[in-house]
Amino acid sequence: MPTTKRAEPDACSLLDADHRKVKKLFKAYDELTKSKAASAPRKKRELANEICMELTVHARIEEEIFYPALREAIKETDLLDEAEVEHASAKDLIAQIEEAEDVDDMFDAKVIVLGEYIDHHVKEERNEMFVKARAARGLDLVALREQLETRKEELMAEVTGSTA
Repeated sequence: MPTTKRAEPDACSLLDADHRKVKKLFKAYDELTKSKAASAPRKKRELANEICMELTVHARIEEEIFYPALREAIKETDLLDEAEVEHASAKDLIAQIEEAEDVDDMFDAKVIVLGEYIDHHVKEERNEMFVKARAARGLDLVALREQLETRKEELMAEVTGSTA
């Protein structure tokens, strides 16, 4: 049975899988904010760290590989400029979360606002950027996915200290 070009996972599919994973982490964090369990602050810190790590790696692969390739392939790059500004805002919040001493109401607020930023960013990527990327001529999104996967594995190994 022949497969269509569309059926093969591409760069947008990989990035969107990251988006869905992080969305689940934010939902789990939100559930923890309602918990009165003594272990909740520790679990919130662990979850926040995982969210920050996932987003940091995701932003790096977009900035290093996906955005430059898309910039070459499409005429209007306003979306990419905005995405990079959104990344800068997210990185600022990530730094505040990672540096926070206490898991208190301000900590929760920072994680929640980060989640809202990311929701907005994901909608724009999904509804506008990915549509343009898939319509762009000469942009091999399947090959780009392979580059993104390789780089993501390298970065994950760096941040987790593992040699995968």
